Amino acid sequence: MAKIILLSGSPNPEGNTVQVLRECAKAVRAHGAEAELLTLAGMDLRDVMDAGRDDGFDAVIEKIRGAQGLIVGAPVYWGTARAELMTALQRLAAVSARQGHFLSRMVGGPIAVARRGGLTSSLQEMLMFYLANDMIVAGSTYWNIVFGRTPGQAMEDAEGLETIRRFGENVAYVAGKLYGA
Repeated sequence: MAKIILLSGSPNPEGNTVQVLRECAKAVRAHGAEAELLTLAGMDLRDVMDAGRDDGFDAVIEKIRGAQGLIVGAPVYWGTARAELMTALQRLAAVSARQGHFLSRMVGGPIAVARRGGLTSSLQEMLMFYLANDMIVAGSTYWNIVFGRTPGQAMEDAEGLETIRRFGENVAYVAGKLYGA
C-alpha cells in the first residue's frame, strides 16, 4: 500500500490548512493509500544554510523518505506561501539531493489556503519544488486552492474542498498504480 505524507506549513495546528489537509487525507485513504498528516506548527526551523541544530525536522524528513507521496499545504500570508514551509521544502530538497534523490518519482503536489489573494502564485512557488526534484504532480478539476480566513472558514468553500478531495484521490490513484494499491 502506498503511503502519502501530508505536511502542513501552518503555525496553527488546528487552522484552515490543517483542516483542508485532513479532508485531503480522507480522500487519500478512501482510495486505497495510507495517509499521515504532519505539521510544522511549533517547530523553529533552520534553513538549509543554517542546519546542524536539532529542530525536529530531521524526523519529518525520515517519514517523507519512507513514503511514496507528499502533499504540502501552505497558508498564504501577504501573497506568498508561509516562509517556514518554503524553508522546509528547501531543506528537504537539499537532503534528498545529498542522499540519493529519494524524492524522485514521489507523487503529490501543493495546496494553498488563503483569505483572498496570492493563491495561484503560491501554488507556482511550491510547484517549483516538485518539478525540480523529479516528482510526479497529480492534478485535479481546478487549482488546489481553498478560501478561508478564520479557522473553520475554509470548510465552507465547497468548490475548493471538492477540488482538494479529487486531488487526494488522484494522488492515491497514481501512487497505487506506481507502487501498489
